[in-house]
Amino acid sequence: MDRMTELIETLNKYAHHYYDLDDPIAADKEYDALYYELIALEQTTGEVRADSPSRRVGGEVLKGFKKYTHKSRLYSLDKCQSYDELEKWFAKINSVYGQTEYTLEYKFDGLSVNLYYKDGSLTTASTRGNGTVGEDVTAQILTVKSVPLVIAFKGECEVQGEVIMKKSALREYNKTAAEPLKNERNAAAGAIRNLDPKVTAGRRLDVFVYNVGYIEGATLKSQSEMREFLKENGFKVSDYFETSCDAKYLAAAIEGINERREGLDFLTDGAVIKADLLSIQDELGYTEKFPRFAVAYKFEAVEAATVVKDVIWQVSRTGKLNPLAVLDPVDLGGATVARATLSNISEIRRKDIRIGSRVFVRRSNDVIPEITGVAEQDPNASEITAPTTCPSCGGGVRAENVFLYCANPDKCRDVIVSKVAHYASRDAMDIAGLSEKTIEVFYDKLDFRILSDLYRIKSEDLLELDGFQDKKAENIVGAIRASLTAKLAEFIYALGIDNVGKKAAKELVKAFKTLDGIKSASAEEIETIRDFGEITAKCVYKYFNNEKNLKAIDELFSLGLTLEEEEKTSVIGGFSGRTVVLTGTLSSMKRGKAKELIENMGGETADTVSASVNLVVAGDSAGNKLDKAKKLGIEIIEEEEFLRMLDISIS
Repeated sequence: MDRMTELIETLNKYAHHYYDLDDPIAADKEYDALYYELIALEQTTGEVRADSPSRRVGGEVLKGFKKYTHKSRLYSLDKCQSYDELEKWFAKINSVYGQTEYTLEYKFDGLSVNLYYKDGSLTTASTRGNGTVGEDVTAQILTVKSVPLVIAFKGECEVQGEVIMKKSALREYNKTAAEPLKNERNAAAGAIRNLDPKVTAGRRLDVFVYNVGYIEGATLKSQSEMREFLKENGFKVSDYFETSCDAKYLAAAIEGINERREGLDFLTDGAVIKADLLSIQDELGYTEKFPRFAVAYKFEAVEAATVVKDVIWQVSRTGKLNPLAVLDPVDLGGATVARATLSNISEIRRKDIRIGSRVFVRRSNDVIPEITGVAEQDPNASEITAPTTCPSCGGGVRAENVFLYCANPDKCRDVIVSKVAHYASRDAMDIAGLSEKTIEVFYDKLDFRILSDLYRIKSEDLLELDGFQDKKAENIVGAIRASLTAKLAEFIYALGIDNVGKKAAKELVKAFKTLDGIKSASAEEIETIRDFGEITAKCVYKYFNNEKNLKAIDELFSLGLTLEEEEKTSVIGGFSGRTVVLTGTLSSMKRGKAKELIENMGGETADTVSASVNLVVAGDSAGNKLDKAKKLGIEIIEEEEFLRMLDISIS
């Protein structure tokens, strides 16, 4: 079989599963790489075969649905994956029309839908199909509440949008689903192309509309005007929409979308750029497959498909047994991924993940990747079994809800090592040089069993160990001794209380001032802290009402621990009494540093815009938060003013 035939057969197989069966077996990045290879081969040979995917748009009409012929053809979008490619695309259009105004929007990752209205009423809803003929899914779309049944415009029109399932809706659905859904895109497509509208209704879908493909009785002059028409007629449109003739500004805005996309409540795999004026769009026209006036900038994939080779069970500092999938290494977002979290044995069963399964792997916010679902099941795949003994200490295992725990955590090597590693970490007691591997050596060679043993280690103890010379031993012991003086918030975080991170530790100290104040607080008092819920409050209360924990803390004090408790005087600074939200990209500093400076100067920071926020700092490519702040009438400053406030506070 020659390479072109192999590529065409593979791509058509992937497309059939993606478009027609709504059961993708390849990640977008995998498909795109093969597709671009085919395009290059076709350009080199000059041969384009009849069954080449380069001649098609979308998939075939399902037999279970009636056909609908679109009044105006629906096209796919050409893609670019680098700013060099995008700059060439801008230059090509600008060379003919001069400085051209462009629009920028999110590229939603869902299922394209075409809505036909006549006499102001929704008459037919259809999928894109092959671009000319789609599937009539009116009954399914009628269950989507964001689609208007009646609009003010009384002429004939077709509008196009994307059916999506929000991330939050998918999480809620999967909590009770007998068979969890793989991802938001697949969930939306599967719901719309299901013959039973009740299934569609149960998915709580949305439709974002972004284009008018056909219209009679009205004249629209630009993409911007088209968007206003859609808004006036009650269609749900994205709250993010940029216009500019500056290519560099648009490139920066695209990068801003990429940076914040994981925080959005829907999937977006890129941005769509179009020439704004419809007169220019008409002149530029279309290729056989794509419009020449629009392009999609595709982001690095956050999802890929690979094979589960094995499963190992790791024991955390809480004693929980966490399954970790060992994968065939795969490139994901510029990093090679070889392991992924599996959550718990219950989720493994629900998703039917097995050793040998070809699975989808997603990476969010640079944390350990997770397996979202099975792409393709190998008939020889073997079931993953839950351990009956702790993989670290060999002791018993107990079940609690859907999780497994070591039944003997006080004597479990991995639990002890993980607890001490957390205690010594940079954001906790910051003991330089004390890595997890070093702590393992302490456990194995120095009879190290409880946290207070850390402060009993002497330089001469370390010199007896392999790899510890005078200088290294002195440095580690010195760093351990230095940690005996610490801030209270750092110590609270270092204790490793369930559900208490750095921010929660600071809030506890802010509320109760002293360690004794935290110890004596009731669960109800703790729950009144902002952003604390019942679960976190109970975790804190339970920890400080456990005799074993209190004894361990007292032992640390007996060995010289001294805590710098919260100052009782209020901080006065340029941000005193203000709650600040940062949005967009700051050129002068990272967001974490900016938050630290605000808090050091008397302010508080928040991650979301609400009525309690009274200042928003807007960097480059600020998006939804900025729009919401404007609607709420919150004071907004740009980076230059923000830096001026910092200078005033510091001087």
